[in-house]
Amino acid sequence: MLEGALAAGLSSAGADVLLLGVLPTPAIAEAVPRLGAAAGAVISASHNPFPDNGIKLIGPDGFKLADDAESRVESAIHTPPEGRPEGGALGISHVVEDAVEAYVASLVERHAPDLSSLSIVADCANGATSVTAPEVLRRLGARLTVIHADPDGVNINEGCGSTHLESLRTAVTSGGHDLGLAFDGDGDRVLAVDRNGAVVDGDQILAILALSLRRSGHLAGDAVVTTTMTNLGFRRAMTAHGVEVRWTDVGDRYVLEEMKRGGYVLGGEQSGHLINLRSGPTGDGLGAALMLLAALVETGEDLSEAASVVQRLPQKLVGVRSARKSELPQADEVWEEVRAFEAEFGDDGRVVVRASGTEPLIRVMVEAPTTEDCDRWCERIAGAAQARLGDPAGT
Repeated sequence: MLEGALAAGLSSAGADVLLLGVLPTPAIAEAVPRLGAAAGAVISASHNPFPDNGIKLIGPDGFKLADDAESRVESAIHTPPEGRPEGGALGISHVVEDAVEAYVASLVERHAPDLSSLSIVADCANGATSVTAPEVLRRLGARLTVIHADPDGVNINEGCGSTHLESLRTAVTSGGHDLGLAFDGDGDRVLAVDRNGAVVDGDQILAILALSLRRSGHLAGDAVVTTTMTNLGFRRAMTAHGVEVRWTDVGDRYVLEEMKRGGYVLGGEQSGHLINLRSGPTGDGLGAALMLLAALVETGEDLSEAASVVQRLPQKLVGVRSARKSELPQADEVWEEVRAFEAEFGDDGRVVVRASGTEPLIRVMVEAPTTEDCDRWCERIAGAAQARLGDPAGT
């Protein structure tokens, strides 16, 4: 329904529309410049349930639109254009039959590790990677078990994928597999599970990729870009290996902006949204998974060994529901608690308080030497936010 409405609207404005069907977001980002299109649009709920479906817009170079360009598009929606086309000036829709194969073949050609030594479980989140990940991994020789690859339009991310790792952990450990990979609904994220069922998050995967690129001489500037939510253990690991860490606000677009500004090639988030500009213009969960698997094959390490390069500090993240999140900068009570935390821990701890960019939430993240410290300070800071700005329903 949404695809039909979007295609009809674009055609009515005079644009020809190429329909690529079900594909991960990074596949569209790659296809836009390859097909010479003026722009790309992805109907996606990303890592959220299907009622959150929206539209991701991609520019002619394959990169997501910048904030100001997106704002101009949103404003134009409410301003009907004059002189709409009629008759032969209307656009035409075409189905691109080989869109899946073009993306699959491109990934295999770009990465091409021999995965025949690995037994892998892939959780496709009942989303777009259902049509790509199994084929790519099998072509590269992996012994593969696939779960949650039966999308029906409403079961995307439902109890599965990168936001719900329980079934993947069970499948890996009960089946004696080497590791598991969990993608999100639109395929721009990946998390992993080692043979023992331990979760390997985006920080750890990013560290493995950074060290792999550095060994091959392909880590531009010997630097990696990540966000303020990244665990302090990641920064300490990178410093120990001579890799600079560049920080940005939370959001893959801010990571990408810093990468482009500084000429860096690798960046990402703890959520598993990882960007390798040597491979593509946006986060690509399957592409990042292939880089991870190639690094493991190269070193001969088990995933748990490779991930141990990051010794994570205890971390806790809570959300305070707030319809007044925009007032956070003026919430003195919250910032007094933050300053008290910083006075107690200095460089041995970290706290991030921010308004969510997509939900009516204030997010509080605390890292401290012990779990007890995390719990205590998270409760104090989130409590201050709740008292000042929280909704009656609470956290």
